[in-house]
Amino acid sequence: MIFGQESEMLEFKKTTAEVKDAVADVAAILNKHGRGELYFGIKDDGLVKGQTVSSSSLRDVSRAITDNLKPQIYPVVENVSIDNKSCIRVQFEGAEPPYFAYGRAYIRVADESKQLSPAELEKFFKRKQGQLSTWDTAPSGKTIEDINTNTLRSYMKRANESGRLEYRFTNREDILNRLELLDNGKPNNTAIAMFGKKASAEIQMAIFATDVKHTFIDIDRKKGAIIDLVDAGELYIRRNIRWRVVRDGSPTRMEIPEVPIEAVREALLNSYAHRDWRVPQTNEIAIYSNRIEIYNPGIFPEEFTPQDFIDGTGKSIRRNMLLTQIMYYSKDIEIFGTGLRKIAMECEGAGVRYGFELGKLGFSVIFYRPDIYNGTLN
Repeated sequence: MIFGQESEMLEFKKTTAEVKDAVADVAAILNKHGRGELYFGIKDDGLVKGQTVSSSSLRDVSRAITDNLKPQIYPVVENVSIDNKSCIRVQFEGAEPPYFAYGRAYIRVADESKQLSPAELEKFFKRKQGQLSTWDTAPSGKTIEDINTNTLRSYMKRANESGRLEYRFTNREDILNRLELLDNGKPNNTAIAMFGKKASAEIQMAIFATDVKHTFIDIDRKKGAIIDLVDAGELYIRRNIRWRVVRDGSPTRMEIPEVPIEAVREALLNSYAHRDWRVPQTNEIAIYSNRIEIYNPGIFPEEFTPQDFIDGTGKSIRRNMLLTQIMYYSKDIEIFGTGLRKIAMECEGAGVRYGFELGKLGFSVIFYRPDIYNGTLN
């Protein structure tokens, strides 16, 4: 019996011995259409051959897909009878492309699965970013009167000094319009997050007595525009870490922090630039006896690791394209995936150990405090 023909949403495999190829086909179909079907026990010309099906073979197929496809999906895998022959049917769907099979991305072309080249994958991400980057361009419900003129003026001064913007501050409406921060004459979310008088951005800062989140020594919480919160977070860390005094014979003494402040500021800036603003959770600073953690509610891209960006092999993935563009103009951040590399270089130059934690709901940069810190401490 001829069951049918393979297509962009339908794939046949003769036996489960081809399960590795099948996982790649699932990724390719998901990346093109978001759902599809795959059968084991049918030749690629549609001829039903059948195969031995047991509970263990069903589990093996399900496990191969869930373990080796990222982001993870949970397909429906079942034993079906076609022309009185046992086959395995796999039904699957997913809405988080791109999907990777064994670390590689594929796309469906007719009845074949083609591996995406790095250039094609970059284009895929750009298309995806264009579809998903909605928070920062969405209307805020505020008016131009809600924009802090001094904050906007200060931003334009930094952007001019960076050489990335050439026009000068005139008035709020003109500048917001030039920066594409107006939606029908009203500020969008990026405008309010960056320059709002009553911005919705927050930061929670705390000091703990030990190396666990148990006993508070101090806790503080602030709301405001992003740069104000970055400044507040940096100041909080500056005031609550130890400083080593070095005297080299000159009249001015040199004070060296136990963790590099440039790396701290970079982590704080990136925590706002790349957070998921749809999540109703605050950015956090936690100072423990042995480490400092800077947390943002925005999961790290599953197809990359922090080391990829430190090595320079990871491509910049901007969750908030407009927001990061605005922060780029003022040289608060770079938009080419260099933030983690800068953090790593600053820490390595200072001899400070660092790390990253990829949580289910967010991402943390960790600075480890030295066990022994000689010298005068503040």
